[in-house]
Amino acid sequence: MWLRRGLMALIIGLTVAAPAARAETLADAMAAAYEYSGLLEQNRALLRAADEDVAQAVAALRPVINWQFNVSSTRPTSPFSDEISAQLAVLAEIVLWDGGRNQNVIDAQKEIVLATRERLLQVEQDVLLRVVNAYMNLRRTTEFVALRESNVRLITQELRAAQDRFEVGEVTRTDVALAEARLAAARSFLAAEQGELARAIEEYRGAVGRPPQRPVPAGPVALSYSLDGALGVALARHPAIREAQHSVAASEFNILAAEAAMSPVLSLNARVSIDPEGNTQRVGGVTFGGPIYQGGRLSSQVRQFQARRDATRAGLLLASESVEQNLVRAWSFVEAARASREASERQVRASTVAFEGVREEATVGARTTLDVLDAEQELLNARANLIAAQVDEATATYTVLAAMGVLTAEDLNLNVQQYDPAAYYNLVRGAPTITSEQGRALDRVLESIGD
Repeated sequence: MWLRRGLMALIIGLTVAAPAARAETLADAMAAAYEYSGLLEQNRALLRAADEDVAQAVAALRPVINWQFNVSSTRPTSPFSDEISAQLAVLAEIVLWDGGRNQNVIDAQKEIVLATRERLLQVEQDVLLRVVNAYMNLRRTTEFVALRESNVRLITQELRAAQDRFEVGEVTRTDVALAEARLAAARSFLAAEQGELARAIEEYRGAVGRPPQRPVPAGPVALSYSLDGALGVALARHPAIREAQHSVAASEFNILAAEAAMSPVLSLNARVSIDPEGNTQRVGGVTFGGPIYQGGRLSSQVRQFQARRDATRAGLLLASESVEQNLVRAWSFVEAARASREASERQVRASTVAFEGVREEATVGARTTLDVLDAEQELLNARANLIAAQVDEATATYTVLAAMGVLTAEDLNLNVQQYDPAAYYNLVRGAPTITSEQGRALDRVLESIGD
């Protein structure tokens, strides 16, 4: 049991103390998570998939060219005189007019791409806010461990002083026993905080993607907005609201596309074929036609897209209400944490004066060992409250930024190569083929992403 505790303390001590030569700021931690987050990579890939939907919709308005090779056998009256014929043909077709269906599908897919970009920004905010929570929790537990270690050292000194005074008859055995009990309790609290630190280290590793360095104490980011100003920014910029807005726009285009599916389609088609004897046949024409009766399927699709449009409108309202509620709640946490920090600073100053006074009085016999231990415990609690309040204020401040929709690598000016969500889209929006120069450029991009 003691060996296992000793090994845990050693591991924790190495993890926290070894990187002491290099301090790590919160910005460093967020930059690392931005570069190595698997969740961000997953959603960037989903965005590229949405970009390809635009390319596929664009391709529907272009000529479609296919080839086919036919072999057929014809048996006349005689069973030994089968006639085998072969034919190689190239077929081409292009839609000249479809009532605007394909164009509306393209516009809908573009809105879905924009919505997916906003979803990626929301994931980015979630990743960075998780880093903030993990970093601040690591800072809290690291400083708590340091406080508990200092507390153990101080009570150990008080115990030795009590034992010395007991030997000369200045105090009773009770004073020594009280100091021993407080020391045992302090060691127990230290072990508990070391366990919390081990958990904080693992959460940090999961949030950032690598083991922690020494966290640097840092105050909260200054909020240059009033609550009303912050609400205005949130309603205009928050990714959840903008995603919902693009979803509504996509639904409107889907309705138009579904209605256009009832219109006739005008297409131009051509066929060139050649047989083994070298005979060539060329056929070209124009096709114009449309649905007459589809069993109600087309009308049902229109109603279905209308219902989805209504759902996205409701989703936009819910997103706006949720963003506003989250921001107001986060703002109240900042104000409460700031008030708590200011009160804790006053408590630390007063407790420090009280502890120093009680300890001086104890040296002349005016105070007991219990008085000293109680004053030291008050000071310990005050310092712990101050650390917790500072961490809570910083965390609440970054939560406000996330609620406003500005907790992003760009807004925080992180020292990273920022991901350009439009770069891949600009390469594929024209639906390039594999053999084109743009297609080869896409291959190089995908290879670099894979590496």
